[in-house]
Amino acid sequence: MSFEQKGPASASNYEVDVDPRAHQHQKHQGTIRLLNSVRVGLTVLALLSGLAILGTSANAIMVYDSTHISSGFHLALWPDSFDLRPTVALVVGSTLVVVANLVSLAFSKVRVLQSHTLLHTTTTLAAPFISFVASLIAIIFFYAVNASTSADTLQSWSCQWGYAAMQTQPHFGTLCSQSKTALYLAVVLVPVEFMALLAAGAQMVVERKTRAYVPSVDAKPASPALS
Repeated sequence: MSFEQKGPASASNYEVDVDPRAHQHQKHQGTIRLLNSVRVGLTVLALLSGLAILGTSANAIMVYDSTHISSGFHLALWPDSFDLRPTVALVVGSTLVVVANLVSLAFSKVRVLQSHTLLHTTTTLAAPFISFVASLIAIIFFYAVNASTSADTLQSWSCQWGYAAMQTQPHFGTLCSQSKTALYLAVVLVPVEFMALLAAGAQMVVERKTRAYVPSVDAKPASPALS
């Protein structure tokens, strides 16, 4: 009696059915992860910028409120014709930016919130859109009012007297620096939010395309031939 030695199973003994859409699905998943990382990074940058704008602008208004006296007093530190609206616009705009980006980060990182697909998708696009519009309107309003020659603003007045050495508030030099910092950050915030909006839009498009690909890999042994 002879026994036929059986070697290791050959790969040809198996039929492997690979869905051609699986490769495309994996490619889209990689693109989604990249776009999501870019969007989250821009969101964090916008959040930090919004907090800096809010802190400097709000502090400037607080200093003004604490040092402003009525025109009946002599040696008033602030003029009678004074317009706080540009600084208030930065405070309002930066507040919206901070809230919108905090919500966006929460839906991007908290697993419980991620499970709400509709809310997560809506927030992904709505947050950068709201932040972009808020920062753009704040900048436009700031420059429109600040260009007026009929009334001073917090920035124009504090920078005009920034050279004056003061031992107590309002410290015009510090206020001038804070006002310029808030303005420059607000200007930078506009393209940052615009890029975040583009990344969010691209991510939504790729996610929609990915749903059309359902990968499946089936591996089954072939029936051995009888001889």
